Amino acid sequence: MFSIIAIVKTFVLKTAFTLAAAATAALAQAPATKAPAPATKAPAPATKAPATAAVKPKPSPTAGAVARGNVMNPASLKETAPETYKVKVTTPKGDFVVQVTRAWAPLGADRFYNLVRSGFFTDAYFFRIVKGFVTQFGIHSNPAVAKAWRAANIADDPVKESNKRGTLSFATAGPNTRTTQIFINLVDNARLDGMGFSPFGQVIEGMDVVDKLYDGYGEAPDQGMIQEQGGAYLKKNFPLMDSIRAAIIPPATPVTPAAKPAVTPAKPATGVAPAKPAVAAPKPTATKPPATTPKQ
Repeated sequence: MFSIIAIVKTFVLKTAFTLAAAATAALAQAPATKAPAPATKAPAPATKAPATAAVKPKPSPTAGAVARGNVMNPASLKETAPETYKVKVTTPKGDFVVQVTRAWAPLGADRFYNLVRSGFFTDAYFFRIVKGFVTQFGIHSNPAVAKAWRAANIADDPVKESNKRGTLSFATAGPNTRTTQIFINLVDNARLDGMGFSPFGQVIEGMDVVDKLYDGYGEAPDQGMIQEQGGAYLKKNFPLMDSIRAAIIPPATPVTPAAKPAVTPAKPATGVAPAKPAVAAPKPTATKPPATTPKQ
């Protein structure tokens, strides 16, 4: 009896052990369930630096004429100027008019003509005013445009006119380095003639306006900073500084020929006695000098 019970227990234990082993083996073979991988996001687009807005040439302020070329491309602005032309400059203090004579300085006159027609001087500041000397302007308020013109040099013109009060000449950094900077002589600066500064035009109206432009900053503005930061630098640090609101070439006023007066034939007078012939005046006789001259 004891042995039968023992055999039964042994059988039961073996069976249980076998079932347990089989279950363990089954768990060991089953692959572990992985958590679903996070969805792969599409790579974010690279952040682009804010694009600099392309500087479009402003429409020509010249009435009846469209400027050719792009203010960002100096090589496209090389038209020959008329023999004479006028430029009206509008400022916060009023207007003044410049008359340019190409014969004075042909290359300078051509450059000024193309700059005006392209709208280059709009919003340009009078950044250097030295009392009793000059008023200077001509760096573009947009640094990108200023940079495009920095090396756009023109050759020097021979000096044919003197740097008198009211005349305009290009500033230079040495021989053959004229670009866009211009100065107006506030007094007669004849000493500049021998230094190669060739006037190309003269203020013919509104010189009193030029005299009123704010001159309290003198030579304080840094030209390097103007080139790099443009008008923003001047507006922030020199709030009273005047600028050019517009520079245009006014349309020429057509000259209307004066009407010839109608000629009415004179009617012969009636009842008037004919005029008597004029009596000839006696001929003057030469007066001979005295025979003797005073002695010393």
